[in-house]
Amino acid sequence: MSSPVVIGALAVALVALGFGLYWFQPWKLWTNATVSESVPRTVAVTPTTGPTDGPTAPAEPAAPRTVATGTLISHEHSTSGTVRVLELDDGSRVLRLEGLETSDGPDLKVWLSDAPVREGKAGWHVFDDGAYVSLGDLKGNKGDQNYRLPDGIDLNTYRSVSIWCDRFDVSFGAAALKEA
Repeated sequence: MSSPVVIGALAVALVALGFGLYWFQPWKLWTNATVSESVPRTVAVTPTTGPTDGPTAPAEPAAPRTVATGTLISHEHSTSGTVRVLELDDGSRVLRLEGLETSDGPDLKVWLSDAPVREGKAGWHVFDDGAYVSLGDLKGNKGDQNYRLPDGIDLNTYRSVSIWCDRFDVSFGAAALKEA
């Protein structure tokens, strides 16, 4: 049991086990992170009556305008929920995931992509083949969450959204965006 070969084999096995746990993160099969962000609103400023150099009073928050929608379908993992692209009254846009339900996983991102959404488990190496824009890490695998879109993003080019696992190059689920 104390021979160098046995000790070396145990050391290699422990390193392989540690690497496997880090790479696959199997505990995420049983974990959930729920996010409950509200619909973003901007405050419109309306001028007050009286002197022109006086302060302005904030108006009621303006409701955003929906410019595109989509329904998430499952790819490698069971995924459901809806996607909306909202335009705020200041001209900025936000991608909103609503009622998201998917698996937790390592290195999950939210991507806008020019790739078409394919039904079934066709999520392997699909959305990274063309143009895509990462909106950042997935905040949670359940709930409602908002992701600011970079200025100048052309929604005629980026017509799909993917919950993307960057570690394994696979889509957990995706939605095709349609004009609202």
